[in-house]
Amino acid sequence: MGMEDVRFVVFTENGKTEYIGTYTAYNGHKISPQLILTEDFVHFKARSMYGAAVSDKGMALFPEKINGKYAMIGRQGGENITIMYSDDLFIWDDYKIIMKPQDTWGYVQLGNSGSPLKTKHGWLLITHVVGPMRKYVLGVILLDLEDPSKIIKKLNKPLLSPNEEEREGYVPNVVYSCGSMVHEGNLILPYAMSDSATTFATINIEEIIAEMNIYKIESVV
Repeated sequence: MGMEDVRFVVFTENGKTEYIGTYTAYNGHKISPQLILTEDFVHFKARSMYGAAVSDKGMALFPEKINGKYAMIGRQGGENITIMYSDDLFIWDDYKIIMKPQDTWGYVQLGNSGSPLKTKHGWLLITHVVGPMRKYVLGVILLDLEDPSKIIKKLNKPLLSPNEEEREGYVPNVVYSCGSMVHEGNLILPYAMSDSATTFATINIEEIIAEMNIYKIESVV
């Protein structure tokens, strides 16, 4: 019970930088998506969100406003990747599905693994993908910079899968992440191994982009 899966992002607006985290509050009976805000990681403010779109786990804020609005990746319904926009950081009413499960290795559930990362190619979004036997792997899609509701490219294979040393643990056969960063052209990706330990993976961003394929639009509503 407590705070689960905090997805922190460095949010910048009008020259001011703040660290904003989305997390799942759990009291042992029900969940509630919440926000936590800090400027120094010493003093924190925990705030509730409101609106019809504030449901389920796994909301992740973009690091800046998109066309004058706050933007958030979500997972309403528990299976699909969604996007939503708002004039108010604490009120989210509408959402749009941008991707549904479609791969044999991930037809059970989709979600984000942290806030989108801005690159010259587009918004790089690390995803978590759930397949047969509840196996969790990490995937990656690329969103349009100006209109992130549009998927430009997709990696048609897992970016990261649990190996033999990472399969056993409290929640077996799972790799999972709540955030990553770009540093000197490389993706720095911390991830959990079956809820037993945490480690890091790194890969060059250009290598990821080169491996991705043009996204074929699925029928999403």
